[in-house]
Amino acid sequence: MRRLVAVVLVVGLWLAGLYAFADRVIHSTPAAEPEEAADAIVVLTGASDMRIKEGMRLLERRKGARMLISGVNREVKREELLPVTEGSKKLYECCVDLGYEAQTTLGNAYEVAEWAKAKGFDDLIVVTSDYHMPRSLLEIKAALPGVKLHAYPVATPTLDAREWWKSWRSSRMLIVEYSKYLAILARDIFSSLTGSGKKDETAAGEAAAEGSAS
Repeated sequence: MRRLVAVVLVVGLWLAGLYAFADRVIHSTPAAEPEEAADAIVVLTGASDMRIKEGMRLLERRKGARMLISGVNREVKREELLPVTEGSKKLYECCVDLGYEAQTTLGNAYEVAEWAKAKGFDDLIVVTSDYHMPRSLLEIKAALPGVKLHAYPVATPTLDAREWWKSWRSSRMLIVEYSKYLAILARDIFSSLTGSGKKDETAAGEAAAEGSAS
């Protein structure tokens, strides 16, 4: 009987967390315009080009001095990505960097960290999809502690966040992302409790290269 009660309690807590996660996603967009400019803007690539377009609009509005597009397909040439941004060619050529190494969210985090450290940036606007933002912030914070991050989530066209439970596709998207978020959160809590927060650079690079991009 106690085991059954424990299972019911765990499931209940998981479901409550899922609904809280969905509510966070729902109310995250439209993103508020940053009041002040950050050092730079980082865009994590994904299924929707809206992430890149919104990042470029922020750059054009001088919300950052430079922009990194992380996780670009290695087969995409620099000039081929310009039309996707729908932005100024002059600004694109001078102030946009492309990252080709990241293939996962963890990979994005390390790519962003290496770029920010090399450029001396410690105040970043992070642009990614609404449902992807919570996990992305956790990963970047872990890879780049002490840096100030400003979330700029972009609505996902294929996600009906307000009525996600009515759609199998939306339900699956949120449940999978929520589960990944919990896993990263548990990892970070465990690391802080055991004092193993610092990661070996080589191991981190190998881990970042595995899997598929979110």
